Amino acid sequence: MAGSEDDSRLFRNMREKLFTAVVGDILDTMGLLHQFLPPHIRALRDDMVTIGRAMPVLEADYFGVSEPAGKLELSRKPFGLMFEALDSLKPNEIYVATGSSPRYALWGELMSTRAIHLKAAGAVVDGFCRDSAGILALNFPCFSHGTYAQDQGPRGKVVDYGVPVEIGGVRIRPGDILFGDRDGVLVIPKEAEEEAIAKAFEKVATENKVRIAIQNGMSTVEAFETFGVM
Repeated sequence: MAGSEDDSRLFRNMREKLFTAVVGDILDTMGLLHQFLPPHIRALRDDMVTIGRAMPVLEADYFGVSEPAGKLELSRKPFGLMFEALDSLKPNEIYVATGSSPRYALWGELMSTRAIHLKAAGAVVDGFCRDSAGILALNFPCFSHGTYAQDQGPRGKVVDYGVPVEIGGVRIRPGDILFGDRDGVLVIPKEAEEEAIAKAFEKVATENKVRIAIQNGMSTVEAFETFGVM
């Protein structure tokens, strides 16, 4: 995993010059054909962008705040390990949660406030967020199914974190890069990130040339034959 300062420079450059579509195209050419999360996971506001390293969180449905008869200590903990998971966030990390049914919100304003203090890069949840007005006021990048106020407290718990998870069949491991914008969220595997990001920067430069050529009257057939991208 790259150092925090190196990551900060890389992610700032990506934010300025790249977008998910171009990175996704490059991953396709590398044989990584299933890296976008399902399309119903969308930005809370269209201009939100998140780029960072995944800190995966595993959720599960529960049916009470505390269940003393449960065999696990976890059963007696409200929210399970959610507070520990949230407090573990490091700079440039993204809280990414999945595993539960979509019956309640997995992210909210107070969690966003804590994540901002920890210099986290965003939240991506395979479920709903709530307190949306507060999240928007904080300008914290949040990607979810949408907004739904029902609380997690008596309905679900975090059962583990810092472990690999899958969303829509897409595997997300700790330290993989997540990139989200108005067009979706994709996963860049750690072992592919150097090649994929370098090629994405090259593709953006070439696409700029294609755009100018088409604006000057070049046909799309000729543009593709000349530049090899479209």
